[in-house]
Amino acid sequence: MRIDTDTEAPATARLRGPVILFMSVAAALGTSTIYPMQPAIADVADTLGTQITAVGITLACGPIGYMVGLGLLVPLVDRFAPGRVLAAQFGILACALAASAAVGTVTLLGPVVGLVGACSAVGAALSSVAGRLAPPQRRATVLGMVTAGISVGILAGRTLGGWLADELGWRGMLLVFAAACGLVAVCCLVALPTAPGNTERGYLSTLRSLPGLFVHHAILRVAALRGFLWYFAFCAVWAGIAVALSEPPYSYSAERIGLYALAGLSGILATQIAGARTDRDGARRVILVGLVLAGPAAAVAGFGLANTFVTLVCLAVFDAGLFAAQVANQSTVLALDPCAPARFNSAYMLVYFVGGSLGTAFGATAVAWFGWPATALITAAAIGVAAMITVFARVTPVGAAPDDIRYVQQSATRRPPGGPSDHQEGPRYQSSGTSAGPG
Repeated sequence: MRIDTDTEAPATARLRGPVILFMSVAAALGTSTIYPMQPAIADVADTLGTQITAVGITLACGPIGYMVGLGLLVPLVDRFAPGRVLAAQFGILACALAASAAVGTVTLLGPVVGLVGACSAVGAALSSVAGRLAPPQRRATVLGMVTAGISVGILAGRTLGGWLADELGWRGMLLVFAAACGLVAVCCLVALPTAPGNTERGYLSTLRSLPGLFVHHAILRVAALRGFLWYFAFCAVWAGIAVALSEPPYSYSAERIGLYALAGLSGILATQIAGARTDRDGARRVILVGLVLAGPAAAVAGFGLANTFVTLVCLAVFDAGLFAAQVANQSTVLALDPCAPARFNSAYMLVYFVGGSLGTAFGATAVAWFGWPATALITAAAIGVAAMITVFARVTPVGAAPDDIRYVQQSATRRPPGGPSDHQEGPRYQSSGTSAGPG
């Protein structure tokens, strides 16, 4: 049953203060679990008696599993009690991490890492819960807090994993992460709602509906396309700069290159500011500001690599701009159906993650093909295209800030006979056309 205005208040009240903080911490931990083995790849290879390349291929099962989790696990929080679903996922994540610490061959490690990757999609599930239970006027603010946790997880996973691996060994490091996930699993039962979800769709029906969401919702198409472009650029920059700094004339060590990632801390603050500004000024304005900051920063970084200070400033502005755009963009997706946003978030994040995967592959090879300056300019161009789409796309979500919206009357004549109902496809929107692209 869909919750109405009267029944929404108790649920939203549970997303204040300590609960939001817990969701942010849980998102950070869940997201981080896909990364901690990467700094210890050489130690894992030595322990298992195999080549580093074999372990590298095995660790690639993590991102593959993550995509599976986005498609299959995230929609569960719409149908079932979020507290129980996430408690189960964190519990399985704890068991999978413990199993990873116990494996004796690289062949067994692959499937377990894939399971860890699938369950690490809890961050996307938590952002869906935030979108459903937060008060509409604070949805982007709460989403910004949860996204800040995800940002911390991306940064801390490798850093904390490398430190713990040095102190305890890679097996001990995984056991620490497993224990933390077990503790969070118990806390989910206490802190998060244990009432059933608000959708009448069956689970298989929800999964079948994901591709159709892009057909019926121009807002989702626009959001996914521009998110694809800037996450492609984000991953291409970070993969490309690592390659550029590892080669002459720099020839930096992996540890020194890793310190450049500290510039990404700016994104954590940006997510929280962007959430509040989105609730106040509207998503479109925040997205444009973020992209206008990120595009030139990427271009300047392409020609300022010899100057460490300039490079770090550019990376900080680049990360802050794209993280801010992501919060605002994702808030428009979650607002499409506030009572059951997880399937929209799942569809959006799948496209978003594909963009990042292609960006990583592109950035790692483009430096060798074209050089770092050309690689940076290509990523800046991708961000520019995303900005143009934002400027010219004529789709606006109902319920957005005044500068984003053209209100429409809620009447039955808005949908053709036999078309999808509001209950099935979420709030209505007004569009000047069905095209997801500019104009």
